[in-house]
Amino acid sequence: MDFEEFEEQASYKPLTPPEKAAAVLLSMGKGVASKLLKFFTQHELQVIIRSAQNLRSIPPHELIELTNEFEDLFTEGAGLMDNAKAMESILEEGLTPDEVDNLLGRRATFQGLEATSIWEQLGEADPLFVANFLEKEHAQTAAYILSMVPSSFGAKVLMELSEERRADVINRTVNLKQVSPKAAEIIENRVVELMRAMDAEKNATGTVKVAELMNELEKEQVEQLLGALESLSKEAAEKVRPRIFLFEDLLTMPQRSRVTLFNDISADVITMALRGSPMDIREAVLSAIGARQRRMIESDLGSGTTGINPRDIAVARRSIAQEAIRLANNNQIELKEKGESSAAA
Repeated sequence: MDFEEFEEQASYKPLTPPEKAAAVLLSMGKGVASKLLKFFTQHELQVIIRSAQNLRSIPPHELIELTNEFEDLFTEGAGLMDNAKAMESILEEGLTPDEVDNLLGRRATFQGLEATSIWEQLGEADPLFVANFLEKEHAQTAAYILSMVPSSFGAKVLMELSEERRADVINRTVNLKQVSPKAAEIIENRVVELMRAMDAEKNATGTVKVAELMNELEKEQVEQLLGALESLSKEAAEKVRPRIFLFEDLLTMPQRSRVTLFNDISADVITMALRGSPMDIREAVLSAIGARQRRMIESDLGSGTTGINPRDIAVARRSIAQEAIRLANNNQIELKEKGESSAAA
């Protein structure tokens, strides 16, 4: 050995056992290296990873000595320039994604922040809106979502679910098992769709406001305004129209929904609203209440509208329409038959 070779070797600091292991793994092909990983404990792998990230340049002759020492094959001329990246690639070949994430820390932290962001954003939504969404989803999906959102928000959502649905979802949440990564990804994609729908709902504030204004008017006034709006923008009119519900629209409400609607409305309000109303609307309302209450209201209506302030009639009708809208928003009734609603939409 000449002086230059001696000086070159002397400049290299001897490798520690973890550094030797890292060097050999990096020099091997992925297939061979990945098979060796199962023989290391998690702590040993963490030490090897740290050693790989700070590994010095290793000359070929030293690498040969190392591989002979481990009595295994190595890849001739393997590059050791990007040690950390190469080690990550080897880990991915032999371990599960979760195990790699736990070892590397960096990607796991990023993914954790991303996932947390999704559920935290959902936790700031309207519980009723989310509950309506979960009512249409599979109960197992609802259970997984509730297991992920903040507890205080999940409790509010649960209370907005129907009683039967609530019991089923609670039972599934209690017995929830490990969800596969693929299933979790599918559910999280549905949550993203839900948040987009909520964003769209927020952007519809103007439409909602116009509909609320029109719901305070008489039917003739509403039709006049809708006609004027349609002449300017048919698209705008189509957005507003489905959100409008007036007293006269009780005719198109399903009978079962009318029964639910008038179950908690006082006889005095019903009587005032029916004064001066067309016979078809009167019959639609009276057919939705009990026989005894119907006889009382029909008796009162016999006096007509003499001495009655038209404004009181309008207020009573508007209060019934507003209650119908509230119940519909809570999914307790339908304002129109489903087929008719779809056609209108």
